[in-house]
Amino acid sequence: MRKTVPTLNETSTPSTAATRKGDSTWTIVSTKERVSTPKIALLAAAFALVSGCAAPPASASGSGAPGKTRIVASDYPSRPAVRQFVAAMSERHGFDAASLDAVFSQVRRNDEVIRLMTPAPPSFKRSWRNYRARFIDPTRIAAGVGFWNAHARAVNRASLQYGVPEEVIVSIIGVETVFGRVTGDFRVIDALATLAFDYPRRADYFRSELEQFLLLAREQGSSPFAAHGSYAGAMGLPQFMPTSIRQWAVDFDGDGRIDLHGSPADAIGSVANFLSRHGWVQGLPLRYGAIVPNPERVGPLLEAGIAPKFAIAELREHGVDSRDPVSVDAPLALIELVNGDDPPDYWLGGQNFYVITRYNRSSFYAMAVIELA
Repeated sequence: MRKTVPTLNETSTPSTAATRKGDSTWTIVSTKERVSTPKIALLAAAFALVSGCAAPPASASGSGAPGKTRIVASDYPSRPAVRQFVAAMSERHGFDAASLDAVFSQVRRNDEVIRLMTPAPPSFKRSWRNYRARFIDPTRIAAGVGFWNAHARAVNRASLQYGVPEEVIVSIIGVETVFGRVTGDFRVIDALATLAFDYPRRADYFRSELEQFLLLAREQGSSPFAAHGSYAGAMGLPQFMPTSIRQWAVDFDGDGRIDLHGSPADAIGSVANFLSRHGWVQGLPLRYGAIVPNPERVGPLLEAGIAPKFAIAELREHGVDSRDPVSVDAPLALIELVNGDDPPDYWLGGQNFYVITRYNRSSFYAMAVIELA
C-alpha cells in the first residue's frame, strides 16, 4: 500500500513534482490541482513540520561511503546569502520564510560534494581513451543488452514517438547509472545547498537548481530530505537535475506519475523527450570520421566550440575533410578528443552530437554515449 503525503502547496498550472515512494524511491508525479493564494502561508508552514519529521539525523558518514564523507553542522539560516535566497523564494513563490529557515537548519554542508566537484589540477592530462575505458566495457554492455531486452516495448515506443534511436536512449541510461545500478546516495538537498552556498564558482547555477528542487518538494508535499542522488543533485536512472525533471520528465508508463527511480519506462521516455526537445534531428548521423592531416591549422575551428557552425566547404579551407558522406549544407563542428601525451582523435559532430552534449556538456561524454550505443 502506498503511503499518502498531504499536499502542502501546488502551483496554479500543471507541473511535475516529486515525492518519496516507500523507503528507497524518489518519485516524480504530475500535479494538477489548484491551491488558492491565501492558503500558501499555512501550507508552507506545514512544509517545515513534515520536513522536520521526515529528515533523518545527519551522521558523520553522510550519504556517501562510510568514513569518507565529512558532514558539517549547519549555519545556513544565519548566512546572508541564504537569507537572500529565502527572501527570494518567499517573494517569487510564496514560501513562508520561517518554514524555509526550519528546513535550512537541518541542511548539512557535505565536504565530499565539494571535493568531487572540484576540477582536476592543471597538471592532470585528460585522455579520451582512458575515459572511454570507464564506460565501454563488457559489464556495462551486457547490462545494456539485458535492460534493452527487458524494456524493449518502452524503448521502441519512445524511439517512434520522439524520433531518437533506441540505442541512444538506452546508452544514456547506461552511461549515467549503469541502467539504474548506481543512482547516487547523497542527500540531494545537502548536495545542492553545499554547491549553492559553499562552491562560489558555480553558485548561481546550483542556487537555481536548489530553487527548482524545493519547488518539486512543495508541489507534492514531500519531505525535501527524502531524495538521494549524485553529488551534483542529479536523480533517478537518467540522472535528471531538478530543472530537467520539471521541464522534460514524462509519465511514459501511463500510471499518472513520473517515477525516474522505479519506472524504467518513465526514465526511457524522459531521456527521449529531453533529446527531442533539445533539437534532435531524426535520421541524422551521430558523428562523421574526420581527416585532419595538419592539426596545426585547425585552431580556429576548435576555438569555435562544439556547436555545429561550419559547412564542409569551410572545413576544407582549414585542411579538414570528412571520411563519410555529408550534406554540403549540414553544419558541422570539429571535435578534438585529447589523449594525454598521445595524438588526439578527431571527429566531425553535427546537430545530434551537439544535442547529446546538452545532456552533459562534454565531448568525451557524447562520444562515450555514441560508442556504447
